[in-house]
Amino acid sequence: MEHLKHKEKVTIMIAIIGALFFAAVNQTIVSNALPKIISDLGGLDYYSWVFTSFMLTSAIMTVVAGKLSDIYGRKPFFLIGILVFSAGAFLCGTSGTIEQLIIYRAIQGIGAGLIIPTAFAAVGDLFAPRERGKWQGIMSSVFGVSSVLGPTIGGYIVDNLDWRWVFWVFLPLGIVAFILILKLFPKTERRQNETIDYLGTLFLSSTLVTMLLGLSWAGTQYEWSSPMILSLFAGSIVSLALFIWAEKRAKSPVLPLHLFKYANFTYSNIIGFAVGIGMFGGLMYVPYFIQGVLGYSATHSSLLSMTMTLGLVGASAWGGNLITKTGKYKRQATLGLTVSVVGLLLLSQMDMNISQLQLVVYLILVGFGIGMGLTVFTLTVQNSVGQEYLGVATASTQLFRSIGGTVGVALLGTVLNTSMKEKMTTFDSSKVPDEAKATLAKFQDPNLLLDHTRIDAIRGQIPEQMLPLFNELMLHLQVALNHALSNVFLLAAIVMAFAALLTFAIKEVPLRSQKETLKVEE
Repeated sequence: MEHLKHKEKVTIMIAIIGALFFAAVNQTIVSNALPKIISDLGGLDYYSWVFTSFMLTSAIMTVVAGKLSDIYGRKPFFLIGILVFSAGAFLCGTSGTIEQLIIYRAIQGIGAGLIIPTAFAAVGDLFAPRERGKWQGIMSSVFGVSSVLGPTIGGYIVDNLDWRWVFWVFLPLGIVAFILILKLFPKTERRQNETIDYLGTLFLSSTLVTMLLGLSWAGTQYEWSSPMILSLFAGSIVSLALFIWAEKRAKSPVLPLHLFKYANFTYSNIIGFAVGIGMFGGLMYVPYFIQGVLGYSATHSSLLSMTMTLGLVGASAWGGNLITKTGKYKRQATLGLTVSVVGLLLLSQMDMNISQLQLVVYLILVGFGIGMGLTVFTLTVQNSVGQEYLGVATASTQLFRSIGGTVGVALLGTVLNTSMKEKMTTFDSSKVPDEAKATLAKFQDPNLLLDHTRIDAIRGQIPEQMLPLFNELMLHLQVALNHALSNVFLLAAIVMAFAALLTFAIKEVPLRSQKETLKVEE
């Protein structure tokens, strides 16, 4: 499709970006709205499943969609993905129970797993490698924009309208994107002599489901050493072995193992996995510091956190244009991830006396570095393989980054909880009356500091003579959370530093331009 006129390509890209934004914003819009939804539907014990069900189905479909779109073309999977995602969004808004919401979110995840990797692979179909950088940067920034707009819009809707509109408000955008892609996106002929790898797909799905469930539940629903978690991890290892066995024998494997022989493909996916872990140190736990340690409101927290997202969006767009202009990308990847390491190290040194200006500078550094780095690795993977593997190779980058994010949630969450409990043991409990010691453990939950209304309610119920002790305990809790978050940010920085060092192993293969392609063809 590189032969299309530039105007046609831009029009198609507008439709693709619309579909990508439709999927991305529907993921982030739920975060601020979910407490209200749970209070209406009930089922607090199943809270995490609203996210887990989406994550599982989208992860499974990511690689499957990549391979199938290589065989049948991108267009049908775009259209099916938008239809499935829209149906899931509509059904989510009709949920009468938490179980229904979980099932409908799983349907949405299937749609997202079709849309997102297909969108990034389509850039490789439309543009020569030299021109892809700009568009990959713009598409990466879509996720940043959605992470700003989604929670804000979701919070407004639950405060002023029925929560069901959280799922329905962007449905018209999905309809528009479907029509544009149906009319504008070119058809491609099915590749002949290709078969579907059902066995490999089954074992890959089993590997992902058991691994992601184990990582999601470990340390929260179950202990890391519990029979359930150990069984899930054992099942994942067995499924992985069976998957490798099946892929070596498949005529058309769902994830061709020979792609890992390409150094850039392997290193880029390892880096993407590490970045997925490190990103959560900045993106997920910064609000804990702003609200829990500094004591700001959720609204104030979102405004401060937005600076990191804006840095990510700006760097993604700028970095993509720079690649298109210069044709160079290795130095940008190293520099970007190094900047994010510096930002995370600075975050690990924060305390309760930090100024808002300092915090904003640190957040911009983290966001800017991640934005510069992330632009590169989809491009390096696409530039490492032939056109026939473009879809599955692109999908692999999304998969490894997604798995890294899941590992990051489990790993950094464990560090947070362990560090906090360790610090709380230093509190002098001898001053606490015997009748109050039983409730001391309740104050070791870091989420308590995020709920200022609950803290005020507890404070209002405490006898006046106990208030100084309560305030001392809350201060100690803030100090403990600060200590735990320092460890979280430090570990995230170490993982990101590993990713930055690994960029030196990437070989910078020259990116051909459209003019060079036409010259060769002539």
